Amino acid sequence: MSDAIKHECGIALIRLRKPYQYYIDKYGTALYGANKLYLLMEKQVNRGQDGAGIANIKIDVPPGHRYISRYRSVDQRPVTDIFEKVNKKFRKALKGNREKAKDAKWLQENIAFTGEVWMGHLRYGTHGANEIENCHPMLRQSNWRSRNLVMAGNFNMTNVESLFDKLVSLGQHPKDKVDTVTVMEKIGHFLDEENQRVFDRFKGIYENPDLSDIIEDNLDLQRVLHRSCRDFDGGYAMVGMTGFGAAFVARDPAGIRPAYYYADDEVVVVASEKPAIKTAFNAEYSEIKEVQPGHALIIDKYGEYNELQFVKPIEKRSCSFERIYFSRATDPDIYNERKTLGKLLVPQILKEIDYDLENTVFSYIPNTAETAFFGMVEGLEEYLYKQRKKAIMEGILFEEELDRVLSFRPRVEKLVSKDVKMRTFIAEDSQRDDMVSHVYDTTFEVIKKGKDNVVVVDDSIVRGTTLEKSILRMLDRLGPKKIIIVSSAPQIRFPDCYGIDMSKFKEFVGFRAALELLRERGQDYIVDEVYAQSVAAIESGNSSQQNYVKAIFEPFTHEELSRKVAQIVTPADLNAEVAVVYQTVENLHRACPNHSGDWYFTGDYPTPGGNNVVNKAFVNFMEGRLVRAY
Repeated sequence: MSDAIKHECGIALIRLRKPYQYYIDKYGTALYGANKLYLLMEKQVNRGQDGAGIANIKIDVPPGHRYISRYRSVDQRPVTDIFEKVNKKFRKALKGNREKAKDAKWLQENIAFTGEVWMGHLRYGTHGANEIENCHPMLRQSNWRSRNLVMAGNFNMTNVESLFDKLVSLGQHPKDKVDTVTVMEKIGHFLDEENQRVFDRFKGIYENPDLSDIIEDNLDLQRVLHRSCRDFDGGYAMVGMTGFGAAFVARDPAGIRPAYYYADDEVVVVASEKPAIKTAFNAEYSEIKEVQPGHALIIDKYGEYNELQFVKPIEKRSCSFERIYFSRATDPDIYNERKTLGKLLVPQILKEIDYDLENTVFSYIPNTAETAFFGMVEGLEEYLYKQRKKAIMEGILFEEELDRVLSFRPRVEKLVSKDVKMRTFIAEDSQRDDMVSHVYDTTFEVIKKGKDNVVVVDDSIVRGTTLEKSILRMLDRLGPKKIIIVSSAPQIRFPDCYGIDMSKFKEFVGFRAALELLRERGQDYIVDEVYAQSVAAIESGNSSQQNYVKAIFEPFTHEELSRKVAQIVTPADLNAEVAVVYQTVENLHRACPNHSGDWYFTGDYPTPGGNNVVNKAFVNFMEGRLVRAY
């Protein structure tokens, strides 16, 4: 997006199903697992650049040897930083021990990160400072292997306060009131209880230390997850490892957050995106499966796996922004969906340019909008084909006119490109706007000044500030008659509380447009009514039952809001006329039929916590509080 927003994190899990020596002998390196995890994370680095972390567990190393290793980093290139440290640790340990480089037993007893279970996480922070303490994986330690828990996740919970209160009622004293802490401590609590249940069942039958192995073989992780997660309200894909090597990946009951897995006789692999698995393991897309909503992929200490339900699934509402923008377009399904999104915009675009294709130039910004742009061009070509056929069928054309009709193509140019050598590191507002405008290069002398329309495709328009302060001004310097900004996503009207860092109403240009229209039409009273309803619902504890803020948008059509957005983002001194075209929600569903999560566009939240958040967010806006509503 031209308006940068932070969004959903990335997860990765690898379980080596053969003995460690097998991979050394077959692949000639003790770093097989590390190398594969590096690939999985690098291919998902689009999901988080605020920090990264990895963890590794060795299975069945003798007592007295470290069996859990973890590195985290908030370096400028955190993934590279972490794996450089892992490689350095290997080089240092093998100095003077070259003959041990392919001895699995020696390596596991003497070098960290030589275990069979690997976890990786890429962080896009939605709260907290960009500090290493906020990076996953998180670690809950114990002297009992089966009570150790390592966790990472792509999640936001809407009911953190109630989860925190639940922990307190259980007798815990959590160190922080954030979802990362509450989630891990709650799962950890029920992991402890499961340990105790199995211990009580077998004590007197087995003696220590045999009892430890019996506990590990009989722990029911499905039961732990059910007891832990049944009152979670939010979107999540969580990955966890126990100290003895069992692991799980749990997905929320609405399937909001993505999780995919692949398994063969050597590995079980999980990632947030299919292309990462495809690249790292050369798997066929047909072999990569989706973890089902409300289910967990559970892998035992022996490498056997099963997908089991731990909470009851509800209507699947996978995040549509994954399809529009977040996930890599190298996934064939996502690629085709983004092309369809672009194609479905063509009728609105043609209407906006008054069907004047001869005097219109088409382009896109940023690079992630390229696939939707291809779809739009394909749609324009289909339109032209129909027009050619119609012209030929309706009458005899002179040769010159026939040549013109048959040879005409949409005018496509790269008008704006980002200068990858420049970074907007200046923090002062007075200088930042000027810097941002120079991060982009503009292609001159391809626009007929005062005559051409310019159509530019974007993924989405969130705040509109980048349009107003830089992109529209850059395009205006080319001298077009009209600039049409096209969003492949619908109008963002409501906060997201399941992953995207869009929690404040004042950030949405669509919301600002609705307020201005209400004011212009003398309907300000609607704002006061919604405020009163929201406050009353929050005070009575009923704010999760209804989204009252929908009433702000109900008086207006899709087109009316788009026109007002165009007015808001147009600088007063701009020469060109400006229009904004948004995708419709109906077309979004046509393009992405299996991913219906659309609450940021419609206000139809998939869990009760979403309604609670949107009402709180509106009250915060009205009372001038610049805080998250969850």
